[in-house]
Amino acid sequence: MKTYENISLKPYNTFGIDVCARKLLVIEPGDEVPPLEGEVLVIGVGSNMVFTKDYEGTVVILAKKSQFSISNSQFVTAWAGTVMDDLIQWTLDHNLYGLENLSAIPGTVGASAVQNVGAYGAEAKDLIESIEAYDLQERRHCTFSNADCHFAYRDSLFKHHPGRYLILRVTYRLSETFTPNLSYKALEGLPHDTAQQLREAITEVRWSKLPRPEEHGSAGSFFKNPVVDEPTYLRLKAEHPDMPEAHRTDGGYKLSAGWLIDRAGWKDRTQGRAGVWPKNALVLYNADGCTGDEVRALAATIQQDVKQKFGVTLDPEAIIV
Repeated sequence: MKTYENISLKPYNTFGIDVCARKLLVIEPGDEVPPLEGEVLVIGVGSNMVFTKDYEGTVVILAKKSQFSISNSQFVTAWAGTVMDDLIQWTLDHNLYGLENLSAIPGTVGASAVQNVGAYGAEAKDLIESIEAYDLQERRHCTFSNADCHFAYRDSLFKHHPGRYLILRVTYRLSETFTPNLSYKALEGLPHDTAQQLREAITEVRWSKLPRPEEHGSAGSFFKNPVVDEPTYLRLKAEHPDMPEAHRTDGGYKLSAGWLIDRAGWKDRTQGRAGVWPKNALVLYNADGCTGDEVRALAATIQQDVKQKFGVTLDPEAIIV
């Protein structure tokens, strides 16, 4: 376990925002978690966070080490500090399938469970069997079943209790048979004879639409796709016949946030030193050393314009700290 005082968090958030943490704690596999007083923030690689000021509490990070195990042929348990994309490749190398549609999503195993990450018709919750965590408040180890986690669209129990649970390991139920998940329209026509082939094709598609982290900082998809009721969807479809078909969910109709932002006129625009990515309007990015406040201001302006034009509220997927 390593402890740092008054350290810059710029290397620990993918937006590349330069703020400081009063204390940074890096937990290694097998470490005993020490008592932590005051405000605590648990982050993975900071791929879904926008820091607007220095953090006066303790930031906790799990060491980025790949650690996996297999039980009963199809259950894979991974250290929560493992980079999610490394886990996906490891599962395919061991002929276990199910995670390939989540390829190239930045972040760690633990963070993917907190956020219930999803892409191309798949979500982490569809494969998570259980989660081992440490309750920082009650100072005890605990295990959560899938149902205990209260997963929802980009949501979970852990997201509603920031700073309380430190996820240590995640167990997935995978399949020994590769059945390609091509339910998402963007996957039509992609090669999928093998899981590896599909993974590589998805990775190529993702990076064709997103900024490379070494070139421009971002938090990936900044907004959630909004879910509206049927009357709202039918109204919008009548007013905008070219609007993409909505995905029907239990809660209503899921619209494309990227399309709404594009049609509101924000694609490939900047405000201050933050901008909207030219190839994907859902992505806000660091155009030239922006601050977190500049990102927050840009997001607020986009939300206002989309609300005024379409009557739809956009909620951030990114966490603003």
